[in-house]
Amino acid sequence: MSSPEKWTQPGPDSPPATAATPTAEQVIAGLRATDEGGADLVQLLTPEGERVEHPDFHLDISGEELRGLYRDMVLVRRADREANALQRKGELGLWVPLLGQEAAQIGAGRALKPNDMAFPSYREHGVAWCRGVRPTEILGMFRGTDNGSWDPVEHRFHPYTIVIGNQVLNAAGYAMGQKFDGKVGDADSEATMVFFGDGATSQGDVHEGFVWAAVYDAPLVFFCQNNQWAISEPTERQSRLPLYQRARGYGFPGIRVDGNDVLATLAVSRWALEECRQGNGPILIEAFTYRMDAHTTSDDPSRYRLSDELEMWKLKDPIERVKVHLVKQQWADQAFFDSVEADAEELAVEMREFCVNLETPPAGRIFSQVYAEGNPVLEAQRDEFLAYHAGFAGGEH
Repeated sequence: MSSPEKWTQPGPDSPPATAATPTAEQVIAGLRATDEGGADLVQLLTPEGERVEHPDFHLDISGEELRGLYRDMVLVRRADREANALQRKGELGLWVPLLGQEAAQIGAGRALKPNDMAFPSYREHGVAWCRGVRPTEILGMFRGTDNGSWDPVEHRFHPYTIVIGNQVLNAAGYAMGQKFDGKVGDADSEATMVFFGDGATSQGDVHEGFVWAAVYDAPLVFFCQNNQWAISEPTERQSRLPLYQRARGYGFPGIRVDGNDVLATLAVSRWALEECRQGNGPILIEAFTYRMDAHTTSDDPSRYRLSDELEMWKLKDPIERVKVHLVKQQWADQAFFDSVEADAEELAVEMREFCVNLETPPAGRIFSQVYAEGNPVLEAQRDEFLAYHAGFAGGEH
């Protein structure tokens, strides 16, 4: 699949730039375009479950493959809802919901090959699922018992990053290493994909990542999940242009995909990753989606957005459109849907039992993985800390 012509370099005969300042209405129109995401939006499955074609992105998919994507999204959503409930019951200190973003994460996650590398922020529970990380392995971070219990090398999935946008610099460095080590342009080539939100695009780390990846032609896919709200600020308060168009300023392509369409996200992500594996440099994907829940469980979205907006996006639910399409194509029956729901409930039970039985680590463990070798200053701090704790009832913990 060839690269879509999304932008061109200005030439000597290009018309001069105008100084006209767009109105607020034009800015908002460009950012949200229409309620469908704008004319440049890549879509293969409509909210009504109708399959459509795109001139640049053709996707052949079997009933079995689509059932697999549906199952992924249902199980990931159920895991997300269970973790949200666990936090409300006091079993987790915090949870970061992904409700509504399942298609963006599963589509991108399933496009990754085993030797590719993924760098998440703190909301990529669906990508983690695709990389073989069980939801139970995520819970410890939000309960405060570990920093993530999976092996990032084995799963090719970096630990969650809480500092907004910092994972983009990490990913840029990793992708540059792939380029320097000659791991692009052949049968065993690799690529990296980094995930961040629309709010992160205002962070300097993201822009530095754009610069370094562009200059060194790094095999890096920047995957921005534009869920319309950077905590309590809408996208139009973040940028005067649609986010995917920012790539032009750094010298690489940008593309906007319907992030509630798992087929379009899969097709665009496969294309972008393959372009990077073949040495054609970085690409920015803006997955146009919506955060159906709070930013985190400490947030109250009713304070800054209207319920009408939420109701409109419910009509674009990423799971329902796949379910409708499966039924229309006669690729799934009620027995299949019932089996998926049963699997989802089994996963929820597994998460509950795992979470409430997590052991509280000893107080001194916080000092155990700071340095690879012994450090006398750190050891003195540890001893002082433990002595202080010993003065309280149940001082071990």
